[in-house]
Amino acid sequence: RQLPFFLWLIALWMLLWGQFTVLAFLTGTVVAVFVTSVFRLPPVELSGRLNPWWLLVFLVQFLGAVVKGSLVVAWQVVAPRRQPGVSIVAVPLVTDDDLIMAHVGVTASLIPGSLVLETDRDRRILYLHVLGAATDDEVEKQRRMVQRWESRLVRAVGSTAQLQAVRAAEDARAQGIDAWHAAKGERS
Repeated sequence: RQLPFFLWLIALWMLLWGQFTVLAFLTGTVVAVFVTSVFRLPPVELSGRLNPWWLLVFLVQFLGAVVKGSLVVAWQVVAPRRQPGVSIVAVPLVTDDDLIMAHVGVTASLIPGSLVLETDRDRRILYLHVLGAATDDEVEKQRRMVQRWESRLVRAVGSTAQLQAVRAAEDARAQGIDAWHAAKGERS
């Protein structure tokens, strides 16, 4: 079950060196063996589900968001009259999975204009520092954007139970119900 992560460590090593050679592969293997034997981590359970269509949708929308975020941040820097507001935004997530939470956090941080400051694993909340979110509406817009990234990730690689939880939360949001409490089976 750890083979995909072991291979990812080798690929990461090769990417860091910018070389895709036999020597880079062999040294990456040595490093991966060292890292996985010295730094024992609990095994991560993959859902075993992969939806190529939603993965493609996620990647295309992510690349679009990176470009758009870059342009927005660049405009905020050069706009002479407007000082972009900043906020700390708490984003409650629906799924109770460390891997999905990590992927959502990385996705949110890679899009220019936001950075994950803290994660509350027990309550499933990401705290982000957001550039250009000064009003309540802008903060809520950012919160919903991160929740949509969670939804896209779950649709691409999440388990069936996670997919059902995300769909229930989306239905609750459409009805004006607090989606986070609805996903937990609580009333707000």
